[in-house]
Amino acid sequence: MERTITAISTPLGIGGIAVIRISGDKAVEIADKIYSGRKKLSECKSHTVHYGFIKNEKGEKIDEVLVTVMKAPKTFTREDVVEISTHGGSSVAVSVLDAVIRAGAYAAEPGEFTKRAFLNGRIDLSQAEAVIDIINSTNDLARKNALSQLEGTLSKEIASVRGDLVHLAASMQVAIDYPDEDLEDITVSDIRNTAQNCLERVEKLLSTADSGKIIRDGIKVCIVGKPNVGKSSLLNSLAREERAIVTDIAGTTRDVIEEYINLNGIPLVLVDTAGIRKTDDTVEKIGVERSRRSIEEADLVILMIDGSTFFGDEDIEVINATKDKKRIVLINKTDLGQSKYTEAVKSKIGESPVLEVSAKTGIGLDKLSDEIKKVYKLGEIVKSDGAVITNMRHKTSLINAGEALKRVVEAIDMNIPQDIASIDINLAIESLGEITGETVSDDIVSEIFHNFCVGK
Repeated sequence: MERTITAISTPLGIGGIAVIRISGDKAVEIADKIYSGRKKLSECKSHTVHYGFIKNEKGEKIDEVLVTVMKAPKTFTREDVVEISTHGGSSVAVSVLDAVIRAGAYAAEPGEFTKRAFLNGRIDLSQAEAVIDIINSTNDLARKNALSQLEGTLSKEIASVRGDLVHLAASMQVAIDYPDEDLEDITVSDIRNTAQNCLERVEKLLSTADSGKIIRDGIKVCIVGKPNVGKSSLLNSLAREERAIVTDIAGTTRDVIEEYINLNGIPLVLVDTAGIRKTDDTVEKIGVERSRRSIEEADLVILMIDGSTFFGDEDIEVINATKDKKRIVLINKTDLGQSKYTEAVKSKIGESPVLEVSAKTGIGLDKLSDEIKKVYKLGEIVKSDGAVITNMRHKTSLINAGEALKRVVEAIDMNIPQDIASIDINLAIESLGEITGETVSDDIVSEIFHNFCVGK
């Protein structure tokens, strides 16, 4: 029998309510020791809510509460679960938690409730990871994708591919072990076709990983340009607050400034940089060097050009410094008049999209999110009902599975014996099983749940 655990499942602090969760075989019994209501909780039906009071071991009332009783197996952990809803406030929640522990429960470890849901077969490992992704989501795209994963979108696709490979491996093993038996033959063509089909499905999942990383972590966007083109004004405009100093003096920004924003549903980490130019100022030189490093580390570059001034060598230097990056070009300061240099800019930047904007007034900035969505094909992901890979652990396992399946196809094409190919098929099966938890090590499971908050 596993120990019965408890934790505060809501953030500590002042609020409307706090929830103390209890899970395990003795959850109802322990709650009954400290609960005072019209009848004992052990006499109540499952999935019902009851009004009463929680008392400490001296019989003193701690708080007026609502207690929810949920009996196994129809609970998150597939164990008996009791949730005590108290008034919000650290003192109240901690006092109730202390009473629960004194009544016989153990303090839960980080993620232990979700870990029990996984170990008891309520969810698989990828769904368990989706729980923490929902908690940590900072935008609608991340939340919707995590919810889709929690509902099993990824699990079902992995299970389908893995199931086809398991069936293939079993058929191949029978043919290898009993070559003289009158069994239905599995042909070389069958092996290759199944391996190729599974490979294509794995690669389709992998193709979503870049966009998935953006959904989860945001796009790191580096704003670059020569001094005084309006980089800091753009940061302030998008962040809707004065985060960077704006003056008419070139070279005001000497260091890198970062700001997280949500631009029409797109998570962005904006990086305002020092203007790139040749300078004898020691401090400004350091800023320029940091700007160049920020360009290298960025997912996307917003290259700004002052449309009210001469398009010259400093602009071309910045264009050349960003030529190998995904970028969007903004011709700024349209509020000062129509730019005379739009066509000159377009001739230098290739296929990068060009927008005419005013960072000061906001003119044209509404189109920026649309261009970012086009660059990263985020619109396709929003419309898609399929799984999107946002987890590096999942990506690594899929890469390993894909490499193994490529070797299977190559082995068949080279007429290598089937028993050799079967080794890689089993490696692919194992790699896919790591995603959902069938073949993952205990150390990895422990590490995953260690990253959860206490109470989840």
